[in-house]
Amino acid sequence: MKKNCSRKSARGGRALLTGLMRCGRCGRMMRVFYGQAKGNAHRYQCRGDDAHVGAGLCIGIGGVRVDRAVALQILEAVSDRAVEAAILASDQVERSRKDIMAAVERELEVAGYEASLAARRYELVDPAKRHVARELEARWNGALERVAELEGRITELRAASAESPKIDRALLLLLAHDLPRVWNAPSTDTRTKQRLVHIVVREIVCDLDKNTNEAVLLIHWTGGRHTEVRVARVKTGRYPGDMAPTAVDALRKLAGRWPDRELAVSLNRMRCKTGDGETWTTVRVREMRERLGLPDYDPASSDDQMISLAKAADHFGICVGSAKSLVLKGILPATQAIKGSQWLVPVEALSSETVRIAVQRVIERRPKNYIDYQYDRMIRLPGI
Repeated sequence: MKKNCSRKSARGGRALLTGLMRCGRCGRMMRVFYGQAKGNAHRYQCRGDDAHVGAGLCIGIGGVRVDRAVALQILEAVSDRAVEAAILASDQVERSRKDIMAAVERELEVAGYEASLAARRYELVDPAKRHVARELEARWNGALERVAELEGRITELRAASAESPKIDRALLLLLAHDLPRVWNAPSTDTRTKQRLVHIVVREIVCDLDKNTNEAVLLIHWTGGRHTEVRVARVKTGRYPGDMAPTAVDALRKLAGRWPDRELAVSLNRMRCKTGDGETWTTVRVREMRERLGLPDYDPASSDDQMISLAKAADHFGICVGSAKSLVLKGILPATQAIKGSQWLVPVEALSSETVRIAVQRVIERRPKNYIDYQYDRMIRLPGI
């Protein structure tokens, strides 16, 4: 628990707010989950106490919109003082360089005095006292080595100062007025952006507002101020709110064509809910169908010229997902009574040459050990 309560350092990756997002409900730090390798999407997710007691995930939000909103807030907050910050940065670099040089020169002056003092002491010692002379000689040599070391360091500092490019104040002022262009430049990598964000932002508390379907971000700045930002969440579901069919309308169109179990699957796929807000089951569909007076499914009266997509997939020897991809590509003709319901495939399309070639290509893409892998019922233990 303690390791999830403190923010983490910037670790690279596509997520801009890595180690800064905190869950507003349980107080844990939110983790970053990345999508497929071909995409750029990532997600901030709080796992809650799921790992210990299986309580389920807490809250989560897509990271692309959140990163964009926080980046705009950072650029807006920094832009007001960007000119002053650029001038102070230029002066601070030059001042620190001079301070280091002055400190080394003072050390060289002290080392030179100690070397001359050691030389005078060595000259005044009685040669007959060899042990004393040997000790003073060692101190003198040490002081001379210290002088040589500091002189070499001063030479290196002067060479580095001469080789380092001069800070162009006019260019800094120009960049300060155009921070978005600098932020979005291809040469500015994500790790650099993460470090900049960690400098100005202490942490971000995230919560979800279900009434407005927004993510509420409370940005805690390093200086102690706070800013609330609301980010619109992506609307889930297969239908827009004004086009989603009701369960009654869907049952009136689909009843009699499919068994109650298939109707329940279609209603759940269309995000239709019961009056109590529950998902549909076979029993609930049958009760609703009987209440509406809709006919039951009769296999004898079904159209023999149409078959389901699952039966078509069994006929071809491929999975339902591959068959659906052929439908979406327009290769295998199929129809739906309403969007989200079961697909119906004409029987005559099963013997089409175009469909046969497409199915053969799907089968050829399978790995060589596909059959053995699918029907291998042996339990393989680790290390064997």
